[in-house]
Amino acid sequence: MTIPYTIPRDPAAMARLAGVLYLAIIVLGIWSEVFVRATLIDPADPVATAGNILAGQCLFKGSLAADTIMALCDVALAVLLYVLLKPAGAVIALAAMVFRLVQAGLIAVSLLNQYAALAILNGTWPVAGDPAQLAPLYLNAHSHGYDLGLVFFAVNSMLTGLLVIRSGYFPKALGYLLVAAGAVYFTGSTLRFMAPHLLSSFEPAYVVCLIAELGFALWLLVRGVNIDRWRDANGPANSQ
Repeated sequence: MTIPYTIPRDPAAMARLAGVLYLAIIVLGIWSEVFVRATLIDPADPVATAGNILAGQCLFKGSLAADTIMALCDVALAVLLYVLLKPAGAVIALAAMVFRLVQAGLIAVSLLNQYAALAILNGTWPVAGDPAQLAPLYLNAHSHGYDLGLVFFAVNSMLTGLLVIRSGYFPKALGYLLVAAGAVYFTGSTLRFMAPHLLSSFEPAYVVCLIAELGFALWLLVRGVNIDRWRDANGPANSQ
């Protein structure tokens, strides 16, 4: 049985909601990574890291909550972008959604490693051995799980960029920026796993990702879609 695809009544409202979710993802992700984990975790000093986390447990738990909300927003955003971008290429839009959902799932699962590090340090999970030496193993697993998720997000970004370029109802410049961001994410994650000694010199390239994603989020929120072109791209369909 085939379920007919119908045009949403208000794609502009969907675009604004997508923009809100995208901005939430950006803000929560930056706060959690830059203002929490980067200040508490010292990769070269596990003892100092243990002390920082124990002294700032509420902040550390806050980053867990922020990343969980971020993953939930990512799932909702994946669906909204699928609907908004489907007229530009149904199969590509479906693939982009799946890659984004896989990324969200990997990042969500990797949060268990961050929680495990906290649970080991505060004694919630008793372990044999020095908790300060064991916790960094889980923190590293969390970090690498995040980067593994970004491999899938890199593909999503490139596919999304292609759809934006093809759409006619979003600026092509945003599409090219998203494709470039995907290339940066893919390269950065590859370096993390294959040549970590080169990663620090590559990190400034991530500014491209921030510009691309923030630009797309703000466009969705402020300008939305060109409704007439979006409806024309949908072709004949029944409004729901």
